[in-house]
Amino acid sequence: MSDPTRPKGPKIIAVTNQKGGVGKTTTTINLGAALAEIGKHVLLVDLDPQGNASTGLGIDAEQRDVTSYELLTGEAELQDAIQKTEVDRLWIIPANTDLSSADIELFSNEKRSFLLHDALRQVAIDGWKFDYVLIDCPPSLNLLTVNAMVAAHSVLVPLQSEFFALEGLSQLMLSVREVRQTANTSLRIEGVVMTMYDSRNNLSQMVEKDARDNLGDLVFDTVIPRNVRVSEAPSYALPVLEYDSNSRGSQAYRAMAKELVKRNTKVKETVGA
Repeated sequence: MSDPTRPKGPKIIAVTNQKGGVGKTTTTINLGAALAEIGKHVLLVDLDPQGNASTGLGIDAEQRDVTSYELLTGEAELQDAIQKTEVDRLWIIPANTDLSSADIELFSNEKRSFLLHDALRQVAIDGWKFDYVLIDCPPSLNLLTVNAMVAAHSVLVPLQSEFFALEGLSQLMLSVREVRQTANTSLRIEGVVMTMYDSRNNLSQMVEKDARDNLGDLVFDTVIPRNVRVSEAPSYALPVLEYDSNSRGSQAYRAMAKELVKRNTKVKETVGA
């Protein structure tokens, strides 16, 4: 039974798409930085064995003694896994290649789909006063992604502006529906954000129109442009907002963060009405 005296926890969002190269990690890092910039306290959970979100926020390999792997296996407590980044109000639970074996090692655990859910609801998280937790999922629908969906309140889907983009989305939607029916009845789609968008390209415009025609208000008004500064920033271990604050990419992620907060405010008002 939940404790009514505990403070309300953070909004947990799984950033996922089983298709690789769609800007998933880039969106997680830069959305997190943009939310932090407007005063939100944000925790990123790197759940991808590649550890790109960790690298992109300057967490070197030697700094990853305690990672999301140890958190899932119960070898570490939440407070030991959380690290401060160089960005104000932004923390991370890093990842490394140890996560690659998680599917096999956790298979025999009867609570294997709820490990991240339980870890992120420990009493210890209250003291951090996070507003948002963003989970960077691996580019596959495996046990790690299921853990993210079971732990999350909603799913955010980066959708690359390319041919066949919507085909892969249908499988993801089926997975969300299955998790909702079996393990997390309140899971919802936070939204779909168009990434790597080139307004000069007819294909980008066609994919966007197709997405909006099929998904309606689920598609964010904000689109993330194809921008060289966004691509360069990870090599400097910085979010694009820190690397080039005035770039088109930075402006887009700021707009997305504001739109996300506005959407969540509307949901709260609707629930409270």
